[in-house]
Amino acid sequence: MSATQRTAVRVVRDRTIRVKVIDDCGLACTFCHNEGTPVTADNKGRALLPFVAGPGKAGRVSIYSETNGVNFLSAKMAPDVFFRRAVRTVARAFNASEVHLTGGEPTLHTEVPSLVSALTGMGLSVGMTSNGERGRQVMPECSVAGLHRVNVSVFGTTAEELQAVQSKRFTSAGLAETKIRAAEQTIRAAVANGVKVSVNIVVPGMAHVDRVVNLVESYGQFADVRMLTSIQDGAESIAAISEVLVRVGAEPVLRTFTAGTSDERTLYRALGSRAVYVKRLLPVRLPETCASCRFNNDTDCEEGYYGVRLYLTDQGEYMVGVCIQRMDLCIPVAELSKSGIVEEVQAFKDAEVRRLTSQYGAAA
Repeated sequence: MSATQRTAVRVVRDRTIRVKVIDDCGLACTFCHNEGTPVTADNKGRALLPFVAGPGKAGRVSIYSETNGVNFLSAKMAPDVFFRRAVRTVARAFNASEVHLTGGEPTLHTEVPSLVSALTGMGLSVGMTSNGERGRQVMPECSVAGLHRVNVSVFGTTAEELQAVQSKRFTSAGLAETKIRAAEQTIRAAVANGVKVSVNIVVPGMAHVDRVVNLVESYGQFADVRMLTSIQDGAESIAAISEVLVRVGAEPVLRTFTAGTSDERTLYRALGSRAVYVKRLLPVRLPETCASCRFNNDTDCEEGYYGVRLYLTDQGEYMVGVCIQRMDLCIPVAELSKSGIVEEVQAFKDAEVRRLTSQYGAAA
């Protein structure tokens, strides 16, 4: 029996929707899935499909966009009546109580505090994933607007460490150092303004173990640290995370399943009392939608069913997606009620809550 199997287990029902509010980003991570959509800046005006996955002029990639059937570019959302109507429709349909803002990079959105305010005004809890580019500038206003949590993606403590997971765009050590400082400032600004902070670290493989250990030692002093598997690197990523856990003397405390998604995470205590989480993706599938999918096997389906995502297309239409590897499954919000996906997802969540609580004897 493994250490994670001996720890306490908690099962929570998925009540989150991810909302891609902007496509722009100032980093160029080599493993970026960009929420399944192409890099907008590199594909504007493109008449032929498939879209360019990158890297293009922006230096960025979207690892699935040449094979996932996506047929739209992502546009920047505005905190207007159309935004509120789309979020409210999707949140009510899936019984969601939390919205998680993604991108691109949400802090580059000039109206991100207003987006947060619009969502909290609807009674929704709001989180954000950010690499911290403008976090120091916007975090005070976001806090006032009601931002609950920010997950800051940090890729290195030195220019060399950051460059190891970036495209050639980051050949400038000065640029890399600027991005590292911005992430640090975002974390400190969030803490200072009462916003909960987690530091997200994607671990591609064994070559990154030293980098990740440095990050745990550096940031674990004042924030939770979350190690994420690289969905592109699979087993090598998992092995590297295991090595990091050994290096920092981690002991498992609590294993949490988000029922109805592929998300599973384990809380460890490391280097004394520091909180380190490991997030893993389980082979979870929707029973009908995923059954006949060409990726539905042990190697090709890399994220599993992770949850519901909301997009705005460059044609001004709000879309709902259920898989970043199958963006051809996206449907307009206006057609959600007659699509059948709501009933499938809700029934699947119910079934997963029952299965997991029965299997682990944990309270949902």
